[in-house]
Amino acid sequence: MDTSNVKKYIPFIVMPAFLVIVELGSLALSLPVQVAHLAAFQDPESVANPFIFMAILLGFTAFLLVLIKYGRKNLIAWVIGISIFLTFAYIFWALVDNVLGNDTVAVAVMLILSVLATLLLYKYPEWYVIDALGLLLAAGVASIFGVSLGTVPVILLLVILAVYDAISVYKTKHMITLAEGVIDLKTPILFVIPKKRDYSFIKEGIGKLADGGERAAFIIGMGDMIMPSMLVVSANVFCGGVKYFGLFNLPALGAIIGSIAGLAVLLHFVMSGRPQAGLPPLNGGTILGFLIGWALIGFA
Repeated sequence: MDTSNVKKYIPFIVMPAFLVIVELGSLALSLPVQVAHLAAFQDPESVANPFIFMAILLGFTAFLLVLIKYGRKNLIAWVIGISIFLTFAYIFWALVDNVLGNDTVAVAVMLILSVLATLLLYKYPEWYVIDALGLLLAAGVASIFGVSLGTVPVILLLVILAVYDAISVYKTKHMITLAEGVIDLKTPILFVIPKKRDYSFIKEGIGKLADGGERAAFIIGMGDMIMPSMLVVSANVFCGGVKYFGLFNLPALGAIIGSIAGLAVLLHFVMSGRPQAGLPPLNGGTILGFLIGWALIGFA
């Protein structure tokens, strides 16, 4: 069997699996997040929420681009590291608060777990460590924002993000600059899928290999997993209908299926070797799947 052909199909198996894991994980975390009162917005149905989200995202992106322009890579690592720690803190708080209750022990456990997870990512950023903890991070973020945004605001946000992603990749290209800066730092905010068994992210990164000019690993941004999952959670929380397997309703299931279809479209274009905006096909497929599932509620 031609191993080069096998390698070509690795992302078609692993990336959809990662997406489904994030979506199911975010659904599982949605109840603990709600019980811990970790919603990002007070009024989930407000259409102002997506614009607040975008304002924060644009501000953070602009800040990182300025740091990249002036070569402040150490500061970038600190900013992203603090952000990762705080995200872990929210996720672990949702988990320990439900088990230990709101007390000093719960706070201590949350801080210990958050520090250990962040240190592990930065002290030993091997690809399997990044991927494992990345799945938890992505599921946690998607859950927090999914329970914070009703279906209309989250759909509006996904449409805005898809347009922004297309412009930033194909027109201004600043997202490519940002991605390259993050990749050079080996910052653990992406998923890494090796092309060979002995691959090491610590030693090789994901740049060009010296012998063949081929990337050592496939990569996909964490945001590409988070954004579709937000609609999955929102659909499950704010839409009615029967909960199948006690986990998801038809709109959420439709969003999951649609996101996988959107990812398949994205991977088809990624095989061209050129940078691709991930959110237009991902968000588009997720929204279409949600709408089909929502329309089917009355027939269930």
